[in-house]
Amino acid sequence: MLKRYENNNFYSEGNNRPIVVLCSNTTSPQPTEFRKAAEELLSDLQIAAPRATNYYAASTRKVAAGNATVYAFAQCQQNISQSDCSKCLQLRTVYSCLPTTSGRSMDNGCFTRYDTTPFFGRNETTDILSLLRDGETSILQELLLQGPAAYSYTDLKVATDNFSDENKLGGGMHGEVYKGTLENGDEVAIKKTFLTSSRGKKHFKDELKILGNVHHRHLLRLLGYCRKGPDLFLVHEYMENHSLDQFLYGDKTTTLSWKQRFGIIYGTARGLAYLHEQYHVTVIHRDIKTSNILLDNEFQPKIADFGLIRLLPEDKTRLSTELAGSLNSGYVAPEYAIHGHLSEKVDTYSYGVVVLEIVSGKRCKEVIHNKSDTPNLVDHAWNLYESGTHLSLVDDKLDPSEYSTEEVHKIIEIALMCTQPTVSARPAMSEVVTLLSDNTLEERPRLRSTTYDEVKIQVAMESSIISNTIAVSQW
Repeated sequence: MLKRYENNNFYSEGNNRPIVVLCSNTTSPQPTEFRKAAEELLSDLQIAAPRATNYYAASTRKVAAGNATVYAFAQCQQNISQSDCSKCLQLRTVYSCLPTTSGRSMDNGCFTRYDTTPFFGRNETTDILSLLRDGETSILQELLLQGPAAYSYTDLKVATDNFSDENKLGGGMHGEVYKGTLENGDEVAIKKTFLTSSRGKKHFKDELKILGNVHHRHLLRLLGYCRKGPDLFLVHEYMENHSLDQFLYGDKTTTLSWKQRFGIIYGTARGLAYLHEQYHVTVIHRDIKTSNILLDNEFQPKIADFGLIRLLPEDKTRLSTELAGSLNSGYVAPEYAIHGHLSEKVDTYSYGVVVLEIVSGKRCKEVIHNKSDTPNLVDHAWNLYESGTHLSLVDDKLDPSEYSTEEVHKIIEIALMCTQPTVSARPAMSEVVTLLSDNTLEERPRLRSTTYDEVKIQVAMESSIISNTIAVSQW
């Protein structure tokens, strides 16, 4: 038992002076990756613990390289206030131990610890995702008062040399993208798209505030905007390595290592989980594909074009109608492509397809071995899984010494879980993050392969049942 006495009332206060910091003498063999994983986990726990009923939160995080896992918890004395708990944990004193394999920070008001060795049971972990959701009204109101910066059209013309072809980075369904250099020297990416005057000014600005306040390390940040007649210009941070598809099957000569590929798989899952469950409004991307996953200079992923469809007017938003009845893109969930049924699981399906592309280095619509019965990557992956040979899906350009068989099997099976035709059978993206973070290799449930013809029949039957139910209820 610890005792303390002072000449002032300290019972309801946290003393934010760090007392003891203990660090291991052993440095992680993957210092950069270990530091990144540990900092992410500790940062999440520092937010989650003050929001927990008992001021305690414990969780794990997988290190991108190797088989290491970080175990950590954060805890405050229950007699202090929530704000004092938050202030105490935000001191981040334990961060000074990184990248050693364990560290502890003990304060009069709070205690934080991380380690590569488990020091709590699996049944003692906390569901921190629910605690990380922004639920405090005052904070949300303050955020919504802010918004992205308004740029002048002249500024953007100068930044892009009058939108010259030399500065054009690419284009697609939503418009053209240019590289620009602002007056302060910052490099940015400027997307030019079309906006009709029928869009209400207030509604447009509200949508921009929603997108401008999305801050996550795996989501491309919206810096500002400009309206010029029917044209809308969105200013984003510039990604030096451009998009993922260029490294998988484009003109880039660099081959992504397994460590880099896993980091992209994991980071993309975290970004989507944030959009679906952790932001104060649910944002469904609808267009997850390798060209919409950008890479920074450390090959960390940032999801682009999220929420862009919210800004486009209904008469110009052709994405839904173009997807309806078409499976040609290869990324689109069958229930959305055939009948326009939209939910977060549409993104889950597309994410699963992207993971298969990352693992195999093949396009999702690429004909495999010129066989007519495997017209796409998803069917091919299912066939390999059914025969127990899904390890052969791995990109031939990868060095087998970079990855373990068990890890590859797990990643492929997670991808297949995401591409199951039954919507309810697909995991939420927060569950995908948990599966990727979990270092155990427990037996997973048997998955069932389904061809696209079967998918069409199944979706049609489900829609028929729904329609008949509605008709009967109306009668």
